[in-house]
Amino acid sequence: MMRPVAFRGCRLIDPASGLDVKGGLLVENGRIADVGPRLFNDAEPTDPEVIDARGLVLTPGLIDARVFTGEPGSEHRETLESASAAAAAGGITSMVVMPNTDPVIDEPSLVDFILRRAAGTAKVRVLPCGALTKGLKGEVMTEVGLMREAGAVAFSDADRTVSNARVLSRALAYAANFNALVLGHAEDPELTAGASATEGEFATRLGLPAAPALAEAMIVARDIALVELTGARYHFGQISTRASLQIIAAAKARGLPVTCGVSAHHLSLNELDVGAYLTFRKVRPPLRSEDDRAAMVEGVASGTIDIIVSSHEPQGADTKRQPFAAAAAGSVGLETLLPATLAPAHDGQVSLMRALDALTAAPARIFRLQGGTLAKGAPADLTLMDLDEPFQVDAEKLHSRARNTAFEGRKFQGRAKMTFVGGACVYDGR
Repeated sequence: MMRPVAFRGCRLIDPASGLDVKGGLLVENGRIADVGPRLFNDAEPTDPEVIDARGLVLTPGLIDARVFTGEPGSEHRETLESASAAAAAGGITSMVVMPNTDPVIDEPSLVDFILRRAAGTAKVRVLPCGALTKGLKGEVMTEVGLMREAGAVAFSDADRTVSNARVLSRALAYAANFNALVLGHAEDPELTAGASATEGEFATRLGLPAAPALAEAMIVARDIALVELTGARYHFGQISTRASLQIIAAAKARGLPVTCGVSAHHLSLNELDVGAYLTFRKVRPPLRSEDDRAAMVEGVASGTIDIIVSSHEPQGADTKRQPFAAAAAGSVGLETLLPATLAPAHDGQVSLMRALDALTAAPARIFRLQGGTLAKGAPADLTLMDLDEPFQVDAEKLHSRARNTAFEGRKFQGRAKMTFVGGACVYDGR
């Protein structure tokens, strides 16, 4: 039996119910036992652990739906243990991990391995995503049903597009039989082969190999057509262009089961932030124009973009400290997801409730998870945050094993102070 925990004097924000009041919250046996204004100064059980949260905001634990790790196969880049430590420090209580490991997570036994490994080493909930095709080769679909029974929460070829429309159509039709969620990567591999930037004046001035932003919207349109054909639940892991946003908005208006996310770096940075060939800001898809970045903020504000993800992708110094065209793509982002999401809220471009919804209730709804709410009886996955604390990102202070952050030196306002998973404190940064 865990000791009860009582949060007093906090601002409760629960996007799932629209709650935004001053109050308190009581945790008993790993679940939320009570919540509301009357608990602002009171703690009902005998001898609870009392956390005085005056001036801080208590929300459901954050859910990051796009995380790449190196385990198994590339533990030098990131392990489930180190990724979970970074997640906890960022206020994240659940993370969906991608299947592009070595070996690829394309069998029920490997899904089980991830869950068992996480249970023994991770501080936060690790939710494995199974591969959609064998070996991520886009040729033969996997056993979606068996992997779902083993614990896979969704199915994806991670950062690879299934180029063969016939294979994808069959995989979607099969996944629809299990009501399984499929995550898509929107990037035409032929148009983007060898590219490291978005086609345009800036890439031309830097002399970088580039691909048109249209390469994303083309795949978005194709995949939505196949969703309409098969009826499968489909989520675009991340989009980055206005054209993609418009296509998805039209699909939603037609009632198709389509959702999408955007990465924190595509929400905050544009192609000009590459500056003098800063390889830590080489990501995939590449940073876009300012118009596309602004469209991502508009999409979050309107709800067309459902969730915000870190797209956490650790890379070693040896693969990042290369000429820009040769450097590996990716940025760590677990610890900067929350502050990067709060930035447009502080600027008045996105409401605070919508911003937090994109990190809590929306991913819980899409992935059909129990968390994402402060409702009584829900798992006590909680994030206590200071919305106003200023800080500057220092790569050397990150908990991730890798240090390749696109936000090095960036000044933010707002960060996680404490993180709880199942009522247990997994991070205390007070």
